[in-house]
Amino acid sequence: MTEYKTFKADDAIAFADGHSELFGEHSKLSAEEMSDGELNQVFRVENDKGTSVIVKQALPYARWAGESWPLTTDRARIEAEVLKLHRRFCPEHTVEVHYFDPEACAILMEDLKAYRILRTELNAGKKFNHLAAQMAKYLANTLFYTSDFVMSGENKKAEVARFLNPEMCLITEDLVFTDPYFNHERNNVEHSILDKAKNLWHDEALKAEVAMLKAGFLSKPQALLHGDLHSGSIFIDEQSCKVIDAEFGFFGPVGFDVGSLLGNLLLNYLASPGLHDAADCSEQQAYLLDQAEQLWLQFSETFSELMRRETEDPMLESPIYQQKFLQQVFSDATGYAGCELIRRTVGLAQVADIVTISDAGKRAECQLNVLKLGRELIMQRNDLSNISQLLNLVRYQQTD
Repeated sequence: MTEYKTFKADDAIAFADGHSELFGEHSKLSAEEMSDGELNQVFRVENDKGTSVIVKQALPYARWAGESWPLTTDRARIEAEVLKLHRRFCPEHTVEVHYFDPEACAILMEDLKAYRILRTELNAGKKFNHLAAQMAKYLANTLFYTSDFVMSGENKKAEVARFLNPEMCLITEDLVFTDPYFNHERNNVEHSILDKAKNLWHDEALKAEVAMLKAGFLSKPQALLHGDLHSGSIFIDEQSCKVIDAEFGFFGPVGFDVGSLLGNLLLNYLASPGLHDAADCSEQQAYLLDQAEQLWLQFSETFSELMRRETEDPMLESPIYQQKFLQQVFSDATGYAGCELIRRTVGLAQVADIVTISDAGKRAECQLNVLKLGRELIMQRNDLSNISQLLNLVRYQQTD
């Protein structure tokens, strides 16, 4: 094991060379720092023949804030173990972890250099017809096989304890479910939408519904979540997509991961008028709504089939219960999608879909539409019975 120290390029090379058999003898290695995130540092280590791996090290603080915001380095263990377990259940769409060192808090993993970040591609107007089907498979398999449907009570509780992730969960609890609904110093609100943000802070009916969603996040350990499944955590190429960055993983409500990804597709849909001209926008929006629809339909179909075929607990084999369970997942996912929309508009962690819109007027219009839809998804989540109704609400909100 390696004693913890903040890696430099030479340390990343030594770490990769010492724990990988990919390079072979006498390879000439180089390291490129690629740390563009807010929490970790990342290196690509490559030999002179083009073989490469990724070294990701958890820093004991948030990169953007420095030592004033300390963070647990145990998140590296959580990430490595979530990815390993998720890869066991969905190897095609989970990045491969080669090695984890708990002392160095560093992960050696597959390099996805032939892939691109989904968010960047969607912002550029790219379309991938395999996205929804493959992510539905990832979600259905990783969530089902870590749930009570197949795990014994004893094993499930042991796994819940193994994946306790209180510090990272607190970030989600604050940034997703609390800060955006108060005049918090961490919020990032543009002046043009400040009045609408103030409405959020005084909207007691909305805050009550968000409190219910937060309570579910706090108290429903249904399955092992990725915990931060947005379009920046998915790499994609013309044939496949793979999930990375699972350091927020923990046992929580099934609808949270589904809703996070659904919310990011809807966020890009609402940002499209500011990112593309009218013709390209119409085409991109039609694609995004189709992918959102297929994501839910294929997820629910696969999850239903798994429940029907592979449920271990005889009480949970009830078809009526399974139908009610899946309907609750849909309601939760709808609400969590709404929370994702709001927090990406007025909260701390904003995204390129919105912030790269250069026209200030269009950007403000998109932000207002995002806030409006976010509220409606949260408030109406228990009244929407299927994905068609949800997407009709999306279309109505933009034209209203």
